[in-house]
Amino acid sequence: MQHPLWKIEEIRHQLKIVDGKACPDKIITNATYLHSVFKKWVQGNIWISKDRIVYAGPELPASTDGAEVIDASGQYIVPGYIEPHVHPFQLYHPQSFADYASQLGTTTFLSDNLILFLLLENEKAFSILDQLNELPFSFYWWARFDSQTELENEDELFTTKSIGEWLERPEVLMGGELTAWPRLLAGDDQMLYWLQSAKMKGKKIEGHFPGASERTLARMRLLGSDGDHEAMTVEEVERRLLHGYAVTLRHSSIRPDLPNLLKEMVEKEMNVFDHVMMTTDGSTPSFHLDGVMDKCIQVALDAGVKPIDAYLMASYNVARYYNMSNLHGFIATGRFATMNFLESETNPVPVSVLSKGVWLKRDGERVMNLPKIDWSGLGELELPFDMHEGDFEFSMPFGIEMVNDVITKPYSVSIHIGEDRLSSDHDESFLMLVDRQGKWRVNTMIKGFATSVQGFASSYSNTGDIILIGKSRRDMLIAFNEMKRRKGGIVLVEEGEVVADIPLTIGGGLSSESVEVLIEQELALKKALSERGYKYGDAIYTLLFLQSTHLPYVRITQRGIYDVMKKSVLFPSFMRS
Repeated sequence: MQHPLWKIEEIRHQLKIVDGKACPDKIITNATYLHSVFKKWVQGNIWISKDRIVYAGPELPASTDGAEVIDASGQYIVPGYIEPHVHPFQLYHPQSFADYASQLGTTTFLSDNLILFLLLENEKAFSILDQLNELPFSFYWWARFDSQTELENEDELFTTKSIGEWLERPEVLMGGELTAWPRLLAGDDQMLYWLQSAKMKGKKIEGHFPGASERTLARMRLLGSDGDHEAMTVEEVERRLLHGYAVTLRHSSIRPDLPNLLKEMVEKEMNVFDHVMMTTDGSTPSFHLDGVMDKCIQVALDAGVKPIDAYLMASYNVARYYNMSNLHGFIATGRFATMNFLESETNPVPVSVLSKGVWLKRDGERVMNLPKIDWSGLGELELPFDMHEGDFEFSMPFGIEMVNDVITKPYSVSIHIGEDRLSSDHDESFLMLVDRQGKWRVNTMIKGFATSVQGFASSYSNTGDIILIGKSRRDMLIAFNEMKRRKGGIVLVEEGEVVADIPLTIGGGLSSESVEVLIEQELALKKALSERGYKYGDAIYTLLFLQSTHLPYVRITQRGIYDVMKKSVLFPSFMRS
């Protein structure tokens, strides 16, 4: 567990404050605050020196000269909310998402490192972590053991050395999530060694076990898994708790399970809320229009969960599980001065937010933006090739059919696909995955994406390679050229004109805009796609998961069309001429 290691002179100064020989920087008086161990509201005063609580209790300091005194009468103070399972690269990036979330009381992330791991050498990735650590926000991380897809060079990326360097980082608290867990069950000793290395360093192991049987859960527990966030029914919650898993309940843009899960848990009088956490699991921007962890807390309150349990599920439970309650999730002496001021215990949206002793929000108004960090290490998307008509040849009799936003199955192509433009009377479209270096391509068909999307290009994908979809080969080429000209983004073209787009100028996969602007852009894109026959809820996740081999049944990958269940390439990628 990371410890900020306050310097000796800082600790001596903190002791002087307690001894009455120095004055706190901030004094919160008449505080009604949530005590995470007593599980009740207590009254008292909170003394703060820089980023640390030096005292929380009934006393006032001997000296108040020069201190900022905050009268918290009539308010309820709770620990800053913790998001325990963040994928912080869903068009937004860690700093922009944190800047948005912090205004709603979420002040700590436990984040996926996959994008940084795939796109940057560790030294450059760690320089980004170091910059994020300087912000008045708390960032922690996972260490991935697999790529979630079929990469040409996976063995070169996922090595004992590269993963070990991540596990040595003090802000890395978890190994996983284990999307490639079937490899463990099949006897992959290399991955098991990485799990054991993580466990030896005190890291938790997070599973990814949707629909897992009781036997699978038992096996994965023996292999080292500590927690799982894939329970979709209350029976699956019970099964995980039975085997000693930490359970994180999900409320996301593709799996909004939380309301029903909590409602059924309350109805069954399952007194297990001390052992449960909540997550939005990397939802896309517009899902967060009405909140982040405050949204989850509100869902819990609406389901009948007691307010104190609801707040602790989003703070202390996470901190205790990840062995960081000495710093987070607890308004008590020695912890970070990170807390939310509420107008009532039934409204989790804070009126004021204090994070590491810094005011981010006061009396309903933003008072600070998180400083921006340098993303130049990811560079701009400079595609070193042009596409031509010869790339748009489709002859494969086999395609991919969408079952929902993210699940895809194989289907036999029965329409004539030799034409330049397909009819809008059906929902079959051309689909391509193109290497971002221009070396190879995969050409197939996709059924169920839309009925009249003419040209669609995206540099946002699982691997950073280029996805092209459309009815019109000409508009697909125009969309590609426009995306290339903009150095990254998602572009929808019709009759040669751009009708919707999301610029992604950071590495071709991330936006430099605020989350507020991104939400508007994503909603406009979703509306335009819906008008053209996209019938599911989250097109961004469709783009992300087209390559993801932890989901059934077939995927389009760097190696070609891949059968997830048989773990084999059905049709290989083609080298471009």
